[in-house]
Formats: sequence, C-alpha cells, structure tokens
Amino acid sequence: MSDRAALLKGIRAWLVLFVVCLVLSGATAFPLVHELRWTESALRALSVPEHLPGLTAWIARVREGLDTVDAEYPFVLYGTDWLAFAHLVIAVAFYGPYRDPVRNIWVIEFGMIACAGIIPLALACGPVRGIPFWWTVIDMSFGVFGVVPLYVVRKKTKRLEALGTPPAPPAAAPVSG
Repeated sequence: MSDRAALLKGIRAWLVLFVVCLVLSGATAFPLVHELRWTESALRALSVPEHLPGLTAWIARVREGLDTVDAEYPFVLYGTDWLAFAHLVIAVAFYGPYRDPVRNIWVIEFGMIACAGIIPLALACGPVRGIPFWWTVIDMSFGVFGVVPLYVVRKKTKRLEALGTPPAPPAAAPVSG
C-alpha cells in the first residue's frame, strides 16, 4: 500500500469514528426523558447511590425536571430535538473531508474550533444554569475528546498534502478502425 493510500485510509477511519460519535451524541438528545428514567433505574440497581450520592441526586433532579417539562411544557424539549438535528447536520459536513481531505481541511479545522468552543461555553453557561462543576467538566470532555481524532486527521491530511497531487492515470490509446 502506498503512503498516499495508507494516509487516506487512516484519515477515513478517524473520520468515521468521529462521525459515529457525533451521530450517537446527537441521537441521544431525542429520547432524553426515557434515557434519564432508565439511567436513574440503572444507577439504583447498581447501588451507585451508596458510592456516588451526588451523581444520583443530580440525575434524579434532572429526571424530575425533564418529567415536569415533558408533562407540562413539552414544546421546551423541541430545543433538544434541534440540538440532535444539529449534531446530525454537522456529521454530514464531514463527508467532504472523507471524499477529499486536502481540499476540505477547513471542515476539520472548523470541527477543532467547535471542540475548543465547548470549554468556554460550558464554563460560562454551566454556572448560569445551575450545573454542578463536575458535570461541566464532563461536558467539556466532549470537546477535549472530540478534538483528538480531528487533530490526528488534520496532521495526516497535512502529510497527504505534502505528498502532492497524485499523477493522473495514463490516457487510453485511441483505437483505430
């Protein structure tokens, strides 16, 4: 396998990993009410309240809030539907770098900037919304972990770019009759 082919294969593998995680992250924003009920039940079944009472109390508080919103103000949850949709739309944008990483490196860099932006957003909005700091750290980890595959992709893309444009295949000889 040539260097070019190996780099392209690695870039695509990292992009697929990133897109799958982005899609899963977005998809979980649709069924929040059910997920929180399931999570609370699972934590109780695993005896987590004995070891991490703060986590259990936070999950119960969030579940109660979502139950109330779902019962009395379901239109508020429409915002999380749009959040999920945004994740899916952003994931589609990474098809460009999958096809041609050198030409579409800007998408990778945009993703890296977005990952970096998670940190100040979480630090600013978390306290305003009453989010515990430890949960804000979890939220910030999405940006930290998200930038890793994108950094690898950018680095590999720059190496691919340095190899230059691949030679065009030879033209077929005309057939004379």
